[in-house]
Amino acid sequence: MSETTISSRPQTSSHEERGRAPTLHPGHITHHGAVNGVTGSCHQLFADDNNSILIDCGLFQGAETSPGGRGQNSLEIEFDITTVRALVVTHVHIDHVGRIPYLIAAGFRGPIYCSEPSAELLPLVLEDALKIGFTRDRALIEKFIGYVQKQLRPLPYNCWQPVIEDSDCSLSLSVRLQRAGHILGSAYVECELDCGAGAFSFKTAPRSRGGKRRIIFSGDLGAPNTPLLYAPKAPWGCDELVIESTYGDRLHQNRKERVRILQRAIEEALADGGSVLIPAFSIGRTQELLYELEGVIHSQGHDNRADNPWRDLPVIVDSPLASRFTDVYRRLRPFWDAEARQLLRRGRHPLSFEQLITVDDHEAHRKVVAELASSRRPAIVIAASGMCSGGRVVNYLKAMLEDKRHNILFVGYQARGTPGRDIQVYGPRNGYVDLDGQRYRIAAGVETISGYSAHADKNDLLGFIRKMKKRPQCVRVVHGDDRAKAALKAEIEREELAGSVIVPR
Repeated sequence: MSETTISSRPQTSSHEERGRAPTLHPGHITHHGAVNGVTGSCHQLFADDNNSILIDCGLFQGAETSPGGRGQNSLEIEFDITTVRALVVTHVHIDHVGRIPYLIAAGFRGPIYCSEPSAELLPLVLEDALKIGFTRDRALIEKFIGYVQKQLRPLPYNCWQPVIEDSDCSLSLSVRLQRAGHILGSAYVECELDCGAGAFSFKTAPRSRGGKRRIIFSGDLGAPNTPLLYAPKAPWGCDELVIESTYGDRLHQNRKERVRILQRAIEEALADGGSVLIPAFSIGRTQELLYELEGVIHSQGHDNRADNPWRDLPVIVDSPLASRFTDVYRRLRPFWDAEARQLLRRGRHPLSFEQLITVDDHEAHRKVVAELASSRRPAIVIAASGMCSGGRVVNYLKAMLEDKRHNILFVGYQARGTPGRDIQVYGPRNGYVDLDGQRYRIAAGVETISGYSAHADKNDLLGFIRKMKKRPQCVRVVHGDDRAKAALKAEIEREELAGSVIVPR
């Protein structure tokens, strides 16, 4: 692919290539990603042979893009889109939306449904993705963003939206978004498919009362008590559930515990006279960390000891994109949870406090990296990308990894094949990591706080199903490593939370 073009070769289905048309039952689901890992989320729900919708259209990342990986050479849309009437976006992380430019290049001009906050955030995410991964041609970027903005259809939470309707009313598919608690604007998607009475009488699509079938796509579910966000509430029920499993085999610390661990980890790191580098995604994780750090700084502000490490400690956000997202988060205060709005009423500003410094231009970035690498002035630096696979965090790592005064603090999932995973695994063993073709010995301290994941843990995922009044007849477990998917599947079966559990391949 050239730097200034995005390929849009004609799309054909595997059935068409073999010379026969597919026969699909209403409610058939095809997975185009997030089945052999945690990235590339893209699921296709068929109303019939001629009508379908996509739930997400994300990029593959990490080992999933390496030779032999599920996402190798899978940037282009390699499945038939002629039946696709709409795209529904659960949230704007790149592994859920990063292939949208290719979808548009392949000819998709249907509506893009998402929550109201996601509609504000999505153009920023895609603009950045286009700059980094596709082209620097400003005119081409503006062309694609223009398509996206024309196709966007923001939806309020908890309101049904018709997506597919036949003129004779024999077929209809509607969607409804519910808060998922993952990042601002995240949603899980309820799909109501109605093909008339008796439409689901055959075995492959168990029937629901009145010929209707309810299918839910979880997207990425958040953990309860995530800063700024309402916790996800389980739906009344469904016939089929497609559920993520990122942390399907483990538990997180509770919020009070993880704040305590965060504070302790930073204080121990600062005692060495170095800085704390936190790789974080520009959207979601960065804003949650700022919220928690403001809380710690506020609580420690009454400590007048001369050696109080939090006094005048700079918190540096070195990511132009994160700064832009933080500005949007501030504008979207009506979507913050009750706790966050209460802080505002008390005069606190969790995303805009005195010790917060933002670094935008590249020259300022270079100076900050050099200053922190050479001086003994402590600081907390939050920089993207969250898995250390690119962006400004890489320059900090190159400057700091071989100095034991500094510390790397991971607060999010590190996918296989990413530098973040290598640092996380081999750093405590005094190992090394390759960055931009050069090997760096890891002398800096490395610590992981799992409780800051924006994903639900095993109990949260199981609770999402347990609380349904109508349990699903079928659960499809996606978006997880093999061990996590197997563990979640086993727990669902052990508790008999569904009629059957499928792990798609």
